[in-house]
Amino acid sequence: MYILQKDKNSESWVKKRIKYEEITKYMDNGKDFINEKEIFERLKKNKNPDKRKVKDILQKSLSIQTLSLDEVAALLNVEDENLLLEMEEVAKKIKKKVYDNRIVTFAPLYLSNLCVNNCLYCGFRRENKAVKRRALTLEEVKKETEVLAGEIGHKRLIVVYGEHPLTDVEYIRNTIETIYRVKVKTKKGYGEIRRVNVNAPPLSIEELKILKEVGIGTFQVFQETYHHPSYKKLHPQNTIKGNYLWRLYCMHRALEAGVDDVGIGVLFGLYDWKFEVMGLTLHTLELEKKFGIGPHTISFPRIEPAVNTPFTKNSHYKVSDEDFKKLVVVIRLAVPYTGMIITARESAKIRREVISLGCTQTDASTRIGIGAYSERYNTQEAKRQQFLIGDTRSLEELIKELAEMGYITSFCTAGYRCGRTGKCIMDLLKEGKERWFCKLNAVLTFREWLDDFACEETKRIGENLIQKEINEIKQLLPAVYPQFISYYERIKNGERDIYF
Repeated sequence: MYILQKDKNSESWVKKRIKYEEITKYMDNGKDFINEKEIFERLKKNKNPDKRKVKDILQKSLSIQTLSLDEVAALLNVEDENLLLEMEEVAKKIKKKVYDNRIVTFAPLYLSNLCVNNCLYCGFRRENKAVKRRALTLEEVKKETEVLAGEIGHKRLIVVYGEHPLTDVEYIRNTIETIYRVKVKTKKGYGEIRRVNVNAPPLSIEELKILKEVGIGTFQVFQETYHHPSYKKLHPQNTIKGNYLWRLYCMHRALEAGVDDVGIGVLFGLYDWKFEVMGLTLHTLELEKKFGIGPHTISFPRIEPAVNTPFTKNSHYKVSDEDFKKLVVVIRLAVPYTGMIITARESAKIRREVISLGCTQTDASTRIGIGAYSERYNTQEAKRQQFLIGDTRSLEELIKELAEMGYITSFCTAGYRCGRTGKCIMDLLKEGKERWFCKLNAVLTFREWLDDFACEETKRIGENLIQKEINEIKQLLPAVYPQFISYYERIKNGERDIYF
């Protein structure tokens, strides 16, 4: 057991973490970009928006343009049921226009629950003695990856780390390199992880350059809440995470370090959900203004129960299912080009309903206990987890359901290896061109997964969907079709990792 609060080395490490010059350089006249007074004023100003105004905003979203703060405030204030239904329909059209009918799947891999922070809502907070503390060794990381890539069939992960000197940037680099080295024989080919996204504490520019070199995908950090007073109350000021600005500007540092894709998010339930959606919008507009590109993904997890963590049950800002659906729709409309991640925090029912409203990514076969994949425990163990999840279904169960809903599961990671990242992919998404790469590579990677991992029933359902996709490719992309079919047949014959 790690006695984190008494670790003198941790105390010394904490004092050196924050580099204030890597905060102030991005600020405008000494102020950050979250103006709470402005947010409240815009929400009040745009109460009861008229139908014509809302319809004009929806047309702007359909043209794949980021909405202004006033426009987002207007959508958040829509109460008319017919207008809400129209917003949902436009959100679905945008998703189809930008990303087609594919859903990307991934798995979270928690590598450590050691943490020097003490966030009131987190099961991994420093003073929570109910949690079993552990950081995986590289051999244990290898075993976890062998299950994820060789038995389940995942091709991309989001690796998750606490903030602690034992899991610093060197540990992050070593674990990612270990994951990328794993290759496992399957029925017809081999399994491997082709993209590792990272959910980690805010890092310095120098540290982010190290992660860029190792070949990470998206670098993801959630602000948790954009509301300054709530942030201060929830994150003790004598901790690293207590510094609101160090966290707020971590995506600026990532983009400056050359990390092309960044992911932002909020933990809904810490403060008013409408305020938080406005905060996400301001964050997007700030990144577009300073770097010419916005977030590659936006996440919107809701707070869930955690062991020995009363705040998770007592929050006054919990988001209802109906409001959750609305905030998903508004985010889709506000930032029409971004990827949107719905996770296994939610129940199967809610995920089923919300995926159709514009989501592009989701996880499956999710285990968030440290060492949970290779140690094969099938029930949730609160003492090993940051929180309790709502959907424990397998990847195969999810794939089958998505196929029956008309969605093709994509394991594609081609864009990141072909240079379709950063501004390049943003332009392709806004122009509606990336969807065609998505469609082609979704079919190819889905074929791989069906042949290597699916049972006969799932394979039958999946092949019916693939045939529909092939027919559509032949009709809509005749110039590419011959090369596509050549790739497809090679994959059926056992070749792997062929892509456009």
